[in-house]
Amino acid sequence: MRSVLLAGCLLGCALQLAAQSAGGWPQFRGTPALTGVAASAPPASLRVLWSIELTDPIESSAAIVDGRVFVGVSSGYLLAVSLADGRELWRYRVEEGIGESSPAVSGGLVFIGDLGGVFHAVRAADGTAAWTFRTRGEIKSSPVVAGDRVLIGSYDTALYALSAADGRLLWSVKTENYVHATPAVADGLVYLAGCDEVFRAIRLADGSEVYRIPIGAYTGASAALASGRAYFGTFNNEVLGVDLAKRAILWRYAHPDRQFPFYSSAAVGGDIVVLGGRDKLVHGLDAATGKVRWTFATRARVDSSPVIAGGRVYVGSNDGRFYVLALAGGDKVWEFDTGGPLSASPAVADGRVVIGSQDGRLICFG
Repeated sequence: MRSVLLAGCLLGCALQLAAQSAGGWPQFRGTPALTGVAASAPPASLRVLWSIELTDPIESSAAIVDGRVFVGVSSGYLLAVSLADGRELWRYRVEEGIGESSPAVSGGLVFIGDLGGVFHAVRAADGTAAWTFRTRGEIKSSPVVAGDRVLIGSYDTALYALSAADGRLLWSVKTENYVHATPAVADGLVYLAGCDEVFRAIRLADGSEVYRIPIGAYTGASAALASGRAYFGTFNNEVLGVDLAKRAILWRYAHPDRQFPFYSSAAVGGDIVVLGGRDKLVHGLDAATGKVRWTFATRARVDSSPVIAGGRVYVGSNDGRFYVLALAGGDKVWEFDTGGPLSASPAVADGRVVIGSQDGRLICFG
């Protein structure tokens, strides 16, 4: 029975990867492995195609599927707009606000958590409720769909696996602190870097813990999985590379002069890991050794998680600017002043980039 469940989960992951490779960006960081790599690149020269003034802060990162953009707004609603022109399609209200939880789209449903601890499944076609599941703490983690199930973390210290079809609880895993990060999925395992200073590998089929690694610090960043390794930053001012086969920390990186936390989730493109720091820098690290390749200085902390596409890095900063950098050397290619801090992460699909700002502006570049 377990092998049947696992096969279904792996098939679902493969189908979701295929959807992303076809041009969509169905979830936070693009795919269940959270690599932050887009399947197609935006134009070499960007311009603003449209922007929407929503007045309320946007911390949620957008999803893009089938010509629609889905994003959470802090005042308490999930918004769907047309990717072509920004025209509003529908709003789905929640009782309390939506923070950093970012939507995931699969099987005609949009999944998102709210700050009241309720997890929502909303019909993508019309914004009506399909089902809800209530946790016992606020939700800032973003959902990940793997086969017939959807994973979500809560500040009640648990990671949940629910039936994507009807919200039925399949299993839950208790940790020793908040579950803030988004879980990553690869090869039938769920990987979670926690606020309890532990990196866990959990079996997707039944929620059993396969192993854990003490990491020496809590983290709000989500782990990116690539080539048998996981990469994430911590509040101990470090970035870690973890060897998943050896179940051991491979390397630790800390800037020699600037000791600030890493809240941004990493993107992994080939042999380079890119992430933002609260030291106002974007860091490009060697994936094998953790040694610094380059850094790029912004004017404020970088909590936004970068996206890699077509040899370039796309990332926001709390200085209000959206940056495009060369992946190879970190040189600035382009920047745009949005007028408000950017803590949300860009979504890249169909030749367009969408990002929301803290001053309530949703912007599409292309």
